[in-house]
Parts: sequence; structure tokens; C-alpha cells
Amino acid sequence: MQVTVRVKPGSRKGPLVETVDDGLVVHVRERAVEGAANAGVEKALAEHFGVPPSRVRIVRGHTARIKRVEVDD
Repeated sequence: MQVTVRVKPGSRKGPLVETVDDGLVVHVRERAVEGAANAGVEKALAEHFGVPPSRVRIVRGHTARIKRVEVDD
């Protein structure tokens, strides 16, 4: 399954996943430095969907706030 995700790095709310009309909003505490926020997004989504983190991967948007993420069930 693929989902569109908007990332909010450096958020005090994080880690938090919110559902919106066009996808998900993921708040993570990690800053967008050296892939730390991407790792936080993968971990938060894995927890949200109840799968291991190895089953979540970013398909598009590695350097953007809006990402396309694939989750293997």
C-alpha cells in the first residue's frame, strides 16, 4: 500500500501520525539533517500501521516534506 505523507520535522508534538483528507501528516521530533527525519517518519509509520520498520520505505521525496511511502502488510 502506498500513502502520501506530509512531514513536519522538528515538531514538539512528535512522534504523531494524523489522518487528513489527502493522506497523512507525520510529526517527528528529529530535524531534517542527514536523514534523521526520514528515519523518524519510517519508525512512526511502522508503529502507526503495526508493522516492523523494515516494512516501511520512502519511495519518492527523500529531500521533500511531501513524500510517497510504501508500507508492506
